[in-house]
Formats: sequence, C-alpha cells, structure tokens
Amino acid sequence: MVMGKFIVIGERLSATASSVNRAFAEMDPEPILERASAQLKAGAVCLDVNIGPAEDNGPEIMKWVVRLLQDNFDNVPLSLDTSNKAAIEAGISVYNRSRGKPIVNSADAAGRLDYMDLAAANDAICIALCNGDGIARDNDERMGYCQTLLEHGLELGMSEDDIWFDPMFLVIKGMQDKVKEMLECIHMFSEMGLHSTGGLSNSSNGMPKAIRPVMDSSMIAMAMMQGLTSAIVNPNNTRLMETIKSCDIILGNTLYADSYLEL
Repeated sequence: MVMGKFIVIGERLSATASSVNRAFAEMDPEPILERASAQLKAGAVCLDVNIGPAEDNGPEIMKWVVRLLQDNFDNVPLSLDTSNKAAIEAGISVYNRSRGKPIVNSADAAGRLDYMDLAAANDAICIALCNGDGIARDNDERMGYCQTLLEHGLELGMSEDDIWFDPMFLVIKGMQDKVKEMLECIHMFSEMGLHSTGGLSNSSNGMPKAIRPVMDSSMIAMAMMQGLTSAIVNPNNTRLMETIKSCDIILGNTLYADSYLEL
C-alpha cells in the first residue's frame, strides 16, 4: 500500500454480521468471496477481516480466510481483527506481503498494548487506538495515549509509518458535543506527520438507515480535510466512495480527470 492517496479499508467481512460469522465458523468460502469481491470492485484497497473472539479454532479460521482472500484477489492487503492473538499470529504466518505488510487491528494504551508487541515482532503495521481502559475524555487524554503508543512502538523498533493512530470515531447521536474535538485530534496527528485511521461507521451508529450514508459521507470529508489518511468503511456506500474520491482530488492526492469517479 502506498501512502498519499486515501486508503479505503473494507469493513464488511466482520463476524458481527450473522451470515459472515456463520461462513467463518463453517469455513464456507462463497459468502466471504462474494463480500470481498463487491468491496474491492467498489474501491477498497484493503480488507478488514474480523473473525470475532474465535476462542476455539481462531488460528485455523484466520489461516483459512487469509489464504482464501489472497489466493483469489491477487494477495490483497488485509487487516487482521480479533481478540485472539494466536489467530492474528497464525494469519501473519501464511500472509503474502507482495502488496504490503499485514495490519494488526488493534492495540491500545492499556490492556491491548501487547498487540503492538505482536505487530513489531512480525514486522506488521499496527492500528493504535488512542484509548486506555475506556474512551478518552478529551484530546489531552487522546494525545497522552498517542504518545504512550508511539514511544512504545519506537522502542520496539517500529517505524512511525507502521503505526496508524485511531482517535476513535464517536457516535454522533449520543456524543455530538465531543465530535469536533475528535476531528481536531486527527489534525494533531497530521501535524505530527502521523498516519491515522478508524472505524468510520461508528459515527452514524443508531441513526435511521437512510441517514447513515449522508452522515458518513459528511464525516469522512471533514476528517480527510483534517488529515485522516485511511478509514475502515463500507465501500459499497456509493455516496461515501464518491466523497472520498472527490476529497482526494481536492487534497491533490490524485490528478483530476472528468472520469475520476469511475477510476
């Protein structure tokens, strides 16, 4: 993956969807391949693979799905997402790096700090969630967690480019008064020359289905203007993808052409 152009990480291979969870559990390839193909055709350049806790056979499932996706989609870059560390290590063990390093999703500054150790030991990218034992109260806390995570990663020998900081997109419906400050945090990351990411769909969680694409598109535009470099999103949201492509033009990440929405 080349930084510069905004990196779209597809979110739709998550065990939170019952059909995907069943496909993981039964190692049924068709639902996985169908969702992966749709996301890549829509413009995703990386896929988040969230197999859930997978306490019983997580390593086996992760190895299977990593091989399945990379064999069928030209070694597509993957974000490995599970609370089962052994499963992440298993996925990395069979990962083809011809199009980039695997992504470990995710570490935080408290109970999951060792996920950064895992990423460092395996020369992987790590998403670093700027939280501790709970959601950061303000940007002082976010940036404190950011500093803890950054220093820990550098001590482990990681490059700054391999640590992607997540301010945590807040649920607007319940935390509207905190969202502007979260966007300011993204600007702080950008001023420090750091990469950033996050689960965008959390912003519109709880809103009516018809509103969510509108809100997600507005949020991604504002976040990109603050310096957000990637996000975990639903790439099958046409309005959202058109917004991302347009923002990439405005920010000078891609060269304008009348056909830019089709590229």
